[in-house]
Amino acid sequence: MLEPLRQGLPPLDPSAVSSAASCALPARYEAVGSARQFTRRTLVSWELEERFDDIALVVSELVTNALRHALPADTPRAACPVGTTEDAPVRLHMMRWTSRLVCAVRDPSDDSPVAREEAEEDFSAESGRGLFLVDSFSDGWGWHPLAGALNGKVVWALFQLA
Repeated sequence: MLEPLRQGLPPLDPSAVSSAASCALPARYEAVGSARQFTRRTLVSWELEERFDDIALVVSELVTNALRHALPADTPRAACPVGTTEDAPVRLHMMRWTSRLVCAVRDPSDDSPVAREEAEEDFSAESGRGLFLVDSFSDGWGWHPLAGALNGKVVWALFQLA
């Protein structure tokens, strides 16, 4: 289990964010592709399409982890359409500052992300590498529990911009 980590997270002051975008994702694995499409459209509109490959990989891993590990077992897997907010259990947020970009995935679980120990890594395995990839392709990542009326957590990844 990982302790909540906020190091490297840009200020949460909304007025400091130069651009932001958000997308609700239903509880089905097809939502990962929709998250990548949303990421591409957002990066193109922010003139950051050259960063798409790394950012899309990280977004894919964060969304997959939320869908696979953060939803209750009885969550219906054919819920609302992508992009609607009604009952969407996972949400992707992208926030841009002048010199950095944060991708954050909100999910309803209070459980912390679990990273495999380096000695346990099996790089030929089809799963279990998600947080390793997030760490490898982003400039930092972490998570924090939600407060107030929202339950769950946010797992985020930071990208430095040129």
